[in-house]
Amino acid sequence: MPQDKNRQFLEFEKPIKDLFDDIESLKQRAEKSKIDLSDPIKKLEERVMETRRDITQNLTPWQKVQLSRHPDRPYTLKYIDKMTTDFVELFGDRNVKDDKAMVGGFASLDGQTVMLIGQQKGINTKARQLRNFGMANPEGYRKALRLMKLAEKFNKPIITLIDTPGAYPGLEAEERGQGEAIARNIYEMCRLKVPVICVVIGEGASGGAMGIGVGDRVFMLENTWYTVISPESCSSILWRSWEFKEKAADELKLTPDHMHRFGLIDSIVPEPIGGAHWDYQGAADLLKPFLLNAIAELKDMNPEERVKQRIEKFNKMGFWDEVSVEG
Repeated sequence: MPQDKNRQFLEFEKPIKDLFDDIESLKQRAEKSKIDLSDPIKKLEERVMETRRDITQNLTPWQKVQLSRHPDRPYTLKYIDKMTTDFVELFGDRNVKDDKAMVGGFASLDGQTVMLIGQQKGINTKARQLRNFGMANPEGYRKALRLMKLAEKFNKPIITLIDTPGAYPGLEAEERGQGEAIARNIYEMCRLKVPVICVVIGEGASGGAMGIGVGDRVFMLENTWYTVISPESCSSILWRSWEFKEKAADELKLTPDHMHRFGLIDSIVPEPIGGAHWDYQGAADLLKPFLLNAIAELKDMNPEERVKQRIEKFNKMGFWDEVSVEG
């Protein structure tokens, strides 16, 4: 978790920032004057917790989108570090190269070996460029599929952590078969004979998310989003401007409560007060039981039955009306 002096704040988090500024001012005054100001500092710290709670209780869909992109938010490797031990990262798709936007490998989750795969964003400018802002190329999805098949070979559960603004849309990605790579992953994930658990830990955008998003259980952290297109892109298509991104976020119904109501996810994972960016270990500790319970439920099922239920689960998604046309 970032130190207070390095912490970044979103616009709607300004009341929290003001309290932190007051706390820092009191600490400096106490140091200079040698006066004990621990009581007022403690009261301000309690107000910080209350304000964090109040702010996140009434977030708009657009604010949840902003929170999912918070620069201090934990990414895939952070969750792996906080939840597991003995992580062994595996590289390359055995065809083109290693895609740094997609990470994965075996790890021990409370003593049982699992395959963890997820998109990884960078924590600073250089790392963001290296990780391509979490936007995987075709080789990233082929790498993910290679690791899933490896987990299936050794009969190990698969956990995917989704956090991407979308698959990389560059010309070279299309030339190497971006659409085919994602479609292949969706097809193969439906047929994997081991338990598959998917978690949206940040942004869940478009086919970039679905490329590692087909599982027996699909969870979302409470301050995340999951939909076919980002609010900004939706706004630019419908209104020819990004100015309507907040309206687009409302209309897309992209928040976890909507996804759960539509039957597209199985559960919503709570986050620490104020969001996962306030407490990395706390966020991991809240997610971990969901993973362990899902593995316990799924591992004793017959593989063929598990695959059948997974396919039926995704086949039932969506709403439609049949209209009869005469003549």
